[in-house]
Amino acid sequence: MGVSSKFVDQIVFIDTAPLIYFIEGHSKFQEKLIEIFKSNDQGEFRFQTSSLTLIELLVQPYKQQNSNLAARYEQILTDSENIDIFEVDLEIARTAAKLRADYNFKTPDAIQLATGLEKSANLFLTNDKELKRIKDIEVITLDEI
Repeated sequence: MGVSSKFVDQIVFIDTAPLIYFIEGHSKFQEKLIEIFKSNDQGEFRFQTSSLTLIELLVQPYKQQNSNLAARYEQILTDSENIDIFEVDLEIARTAAKLRADYNFKTPDAIQLATGLEKSANLFLTNDKELKRIKDIEVITLDEI
């Protein structure tokens, strides 16, 4: 197996940055991300994310008035059979608050991590090395793949 073998049969929470890198296709991680998303498309594992991810994804396209890119981001998140998107509910909010208190994470990071924890993700894929401080979920950065 390739770079995504660690993800097989897992639930992987995907943070915003890897999605941006994959969709826009201009990062040094592109080859790895193509393989990971191909494995996800083939049902080898499930991605999950939060509705906050969509907010974060759409900001730049909206600033640039790039409706095509905004539509592409939304389509990838909402039309994939192997990506689950979760709304921020009270349990996620409580867990996010606890993570902010325990680790001093910024609110968006705490919400993302809390969503992964509350929705039973096995892994958390990000490009933010600071998130590796959490011990409740295995955080994997793109550099580690």
